[in-house]
Amino acid sequence: MSAADLGQMRFAHSPLTELAESLWTITSQQIRTVHRGWYHQIRGRLRRLDMDLLRTLVPGHRMYLARFLLPEATAPAATIEQQLELLAGIPADELCREIADIWRGDALPDAGRRLLRDGAAGPRRVADALAEYWSAAIAPEWAGIRAVLDDDIAHRAATLTRSGLRGLVDSLHDKVVLDHDMLQIGGTSDSDKRLVGNGLLLVPSVFSWPYVVIDFRSEEPSSLTYPARGIGNLWSAPGMSPAEEGTLAALLGRSRATILLSLAVPHSTTGLAVKLGQSPPAVSQHLTVLRRSGLVVSWRSGRSVLYRRTALGTSVVEASGAAAGSSDQPASIGPGTVA
Repeated sequence: MSAADLGQMRFAHSPLTELAESLWTITSQQIRTVHRGWYHQIRGRLRRLDMDLLRTLVPGHRMYLARFLLPEATAPAATIEQQLELLAGIPADELCREIADIWRGDALPDAGRRLLRDGAAGPRRVADALAEYWSAAIAPEWAGIRAVLDDDIAHRAATLTRSGLRGLVDSLHDKVVLDHDMLQIGGTSDSDKRLVGNGLLLVPSVFSWPYVVIDFRSEEPSSLTYPARGIGNLWSAPGMSPAEEGTLAALLGRSRATILLSLAVPHSTTGLAVKLGQSPPAVSQHLTVLRRSGLVVSWRSGRSVLYRRTALGTSVVEASGAAAGSSDQPASIGPGTVA
């Protein structure tokens, strides 16, 4: 990495990459514990989709993704609609070449051969199929997923302030190490590659866990997709026994206890209000009290303000005996944890 690459290292979001990683989780049949709650919620909806085509686009027996599913990650304002529209406009021969590449050495499925025969209509058909998958599998969960990604970026920014660039990079994953101007990725089979001064995008992901995904580019910034923190809380089922609920509610009040328990994963005021069936003004008032007490912290992400439990808030929950998640799922999966 050159000085220009180091100077342009930055964070970004990519909804389409998150979609592709989640689809690989399904087609590879590697439904890990941290994703099991999500899969149980969405698997019935998959029957309505063209899974033959989706498995052709993201075959589970491959450990890499087609380039058209890894667009350049952009600012957090990028939407899946924008990314899919760009995908629909790629040349048909580029799409065919990439599909043939990911199936090299194996027989292309019938769905793939039909797609290649579609010619110029192929990219639009792919974009439409992925849009349907997004609506069924990701869109209902996107607010929570996005909150985890935003929370991860806020944490990394604090790590950069506290520990510098090397501390930031080393915190992403136990296989990622910054050694002077060399970014070392353990477990990859590629030979050394040289970045070209366009920087490196650091892309947090919920569905890449426990892997990191490297995408080297020659004319655009390369990207490193890594597992975001807090995945274990995202689809856990927090709850209390009557005795535990009474203990925390006696301390904080029932509404504030419920809010504090829910904030193992970041939420906005509106998101909490919808989740808990309370009015936004009431939730806002409770959040103000919890924040002044040091039990929650807030930060701005785009147009929203997100709230999350502090270490003190988590200690209060744990001291009450309230479960932070299901028994077989860790409360927080951070970088450096590899199944």
